[in-house]
Amino acid sequence: MTTAKRKRRALSADRIAAEAMALVDEGGIDALSFRSLAARLKCQAMSLYHYYPSKQHLIDALVSICLAETPVPGPDLVFRARLHEFCLRYRATALRHPGFAQILTTHRLNHRDGLAWLDACVRMFDQPGCRLTKERTATLFRVLSYFITGAAVDEALGYAKGPSAAVPVPADEAKRDFPAILGIGAYFGKENHLGFYEEGLAVILDWIEAEIAAA
Repeated sequence: MTTAKRKRRALSADRIAAEAMALVDEGGIDALSFRSLAARLKCQAMSLYHYYPSKQHLIDALVSICLAETPVPGPDLVFRARLHEFCLRYRATALRHPGFAQILTTHRLNHRDGLAWLDACVRMFDQPGCRLTKERTATLFRVLSYFITGAAVDEALGYAKGPSAAVPVPADEAKRDFPAILGIGAYFGKENHLGFYEEGLAVILDWIEAEIAAA
């Protein structure tokens, strides 16, 4: 049998989701459509609806892929190390899928995989002998979430790729009139991102540990 006549690789929900993620990684979320995905899979677009009734169902599957790549560390790690490792894993996932970062950070995670993941995240704050109120737990969780999701959007999507002014200030003029911000701009490169992340995370973890100790 010739190569052309060989049986096509069978479709599956996992294969479709994996190819969809690859498509987003290459071209961003705007590149994802059932038509473009079908072309990539060499099948009819209608075939995909058997596995995913809508694009939102497919998006949910991509969110689940990201969450699976960001497992919550187990209790074998001490409290601070556990939170630290989790935050590094989240950052790594966002940078691995920059085209999907905006969806990942804003999805409500109200499907089963999302709620299970969030539940495991909150349970990291349950420490033996600790009596944090639900309100304080919510505060710690929310502040940490602000930090890691904000950093993910900034690093994955890239400030330099954001919309620019119609008439930006010329470089020489900007250096002359706005020396404070232009003076530190040289330190905003990607080579410094992890250092910024680690320093900001250390401040937040210090505060969380103090809250836990006080409780």
